[in-house]
Amino acid sequence: MSETLMRRTPPSGPLIRGSIALHIAAAATVLVRPQWWPWALATVVADHLSITAVGLWPRSSLLGPNWVRLPPAASGATARVALTLDDGPDPEITPRALALLAEHRVQATFFCIGERVARYPQLARAIVEQGHGIGNHSYRHSHLFSLMGPRALSAEVLNAQQAIHAATGQTPQFFRAPAGLRNVFLEPVLARARLQLVSWTRRGFDTVSRNPARVLGRLTRGLAAGDILLLHDGHAAAVRSGGVVALAVLPQLLAAIAAARLTPVTLQAALTAADHGA
Repeated sequence: MSETLMRRTPPSGPLIRGSIALHIAAAATVLVRPQWWPWALATVVADHLSITAVGLWPRSSLLGPNWVRLPPAASGATARVALTLDDGPDPEITPRALALLAEHRVQATFFCIGERVARYPQLARAIVEQGHGIGNHSYRHSHLFSLMGPRALSAEVLNAQQAIHAATGQTPQFFRAPAGLRNVFLEPVLARARLQLVSWTRRGFDTVSRNPARVLGRLTRGLAAGDILLLHDGHAAAVRSGGVVALAVLPQLLAAIAAARLTPVTLQAALTAADHGA
């Protein structure tokens, strides 16, 4: 396991420490000046709303460590980028994505949904056997993920870990929240599981857009070393002429990465490079 993740302990970031201090101050205020309870209540409510808003910002690091780009030590020397694919494995899309990646000799990281790994273990094994990284994308990919409490979040994360390990023999080191949305309870769960939260530098919105050119533009505009790019091999939008957007975009995206003299790597390879300062 990476030295970086081995050092992880459940953190208390500045936002959380400030929130705890605010709650203590509000309680003390009510004890000393009971007539001020409306102001204390309003302050606490405002604090909860602000924390909720931060959880709806996928690229925020205020709730805990969050990779929105590759660590500088992992991206600088050889101009590395990371291509990630979410929501699989899918029996129609994932094999074709793997074939395209093999054709271009590129490695990516697949953030897989646990229950889909349990349903299609052979696809999860194929991802790993072909040298790609595999990450945890929760067990059910619930739309209510960011509203869950600690116990439910722990079940989502750990059940997916177990499903992926059972299928591939590997234990993921990276986690991506469904739609990138989370809450204050997630980071302690990830820290105990030695998982690093990963979001993205840019995404193509290929689950909703049916225009491959538009998706490609979002992914390649300002493309630079250290970028983490997001496509989907599950829940992918269909192209009007047939097929899915992700598969239409992928060859062009890989060509753009090569033209920019960037090297796609798995997140695990980036983490190893960061640990060794290379």
